[in-house]
Amino acid sequence: MTLLIIVIALALIFDFINGFHDAANSIATIVSTKVLSPFRAVLWAAFFNFAAFFIAKFIIGEFGIANTVAKVVLEQYITLPVIFSGIIAAIIWNLATWWLGIPSSSSHTLIGGFAGAAIMSTLIANGYTTSGFESIKYDVIIKIASFIVLAPLIGMIMSSLITILILYIFKRVNPHKANTWFKRLQLVSSGLFSIGHGLNDSQKVMGIIAAALYAAYKIDGIDLGIRTIGQMPDWVAFSCFTVISLGTMSGGWRIIKTMGSRITKVNPIEGVAAETAGALTLYLTEILKIPVSTTHTITGSIIGVGAVKRLSAVRWGVTRSLLVAWILTIPVSATLAAVIYFLFGTLI
Repeated sequence: MTLLIIVIALALIFDFINGFHDAANSIATIVSTKVLSPFRAVLWAAFFNFAAFFIAKFIIGEFGIANTVAKVVLEQYITLPVIFSGIIAAIIWNLATWWLGIPSSSSHTLIGGFAGAAIMSTLIANGYTTSGFESIKYDVIIKIASFIVLAPLIGMIMSSLITILILYIFKRVNPHKANTWFKRLQLVSSGLFSIGHGLNDSQKVMGIIAAALYAAYKIDGIDLGIRTIGQMPDWVAFSCFTVISLGTMSGGWRIIKTMGSRITKVNPIEGVAAETAGALTLYLTEILKIPVSTTHTITGSIIGVGAVKRLSAVRWGVTRSLLVAWILTIPVSATLAAVIYFLFGTLI
């Protein structure tokens, strides 16, 4: 029971870190265009992060992404030490990338950590006679990994098209007047993106907690409201959405600088286009029940609006550095979790 409590606490700590790590995703453009002060912007984003709970619970009626995350590892290989190791690895990677100001994926670090710990657990249990990869679901991992490329690409295409459409519709409008309108619209578009962030990122932690509760019931007979991997007690969902909102309120100022100005300079019109495109991409993946990176999504959207102006408006050197970090996130997190399990997994 003690280990289960520790795992749930660590998962919620990761959820909090996820909030301030990814706060920049939905507020970077409204801060850089001076629509809201940083403090008001994080309060705005946090409100819609929390509102996403009620949308998922009472409008969508399910938490599909959470179920996908919980099923990254085959049920018979899910144990509390595996989940513990995966979460510790994810927290370390998230804090490291936050400190360096790199907008990496909280989603992929959590999934990589979960998978890496399961692989090492299986390897040790079989006396190093197998690869350990039989513990993970390849189709789920491949689907999630493919959206490392697809999510920013979809966001980039959508934001480019939305920008072109806006520029065409408002080509005869006074630029100053248009900027005034779109500053107000940015409040709407950032709110829409924050809802997508809450829907997507809260559910990843929900999936991990659901897996932990299932493992506790299966192995130790601890019944806290989940007897199959697909069940999701309301208190888990409410806790995860609340904690990520609190994390968002604490703000991720280092990453806001990267997202708001280092990739490309963004004006209110482009901010609306980027946030709307990012929100639509997240809503699409919610329908598909695929956990994606809100960071990747909004970065691709910002690149899209910058490229419409001219390709040289995008700082491609910064973009390449981000891409390297994205590609490394899953393998580095998996390796880190495997090492943590190797050192501590059999002791807890």
